Amino acid sequence: MVEIDSPPNAMTIESPCTKICTLDARSGLCLGCGRTIDEIARWSTMSAAERARVMGELPDRLGADNRGISATG
Repeated sequence: MVEIDSPPNAMTIESPCTKICTLDARSGLCLGCGRTIDEIARWSTMSAAERARVMGELPDRLGADNRGISATG
């Protein structure tokens, strides 16, 4: 018998994925989360410290990728 209201798996790894998985050819970054393809591929095997470092860089990466782009395109 499976318990329906069981707590989430304690092994769940936090991820910045927004399910907008499209890599920008120029920057090499995912347009949804800002990670590189290498970071996405290695995410589950990275240490917590490595994931935290990448998570800390993402706002700047995503902001830098959008600088100079106007709302009208």
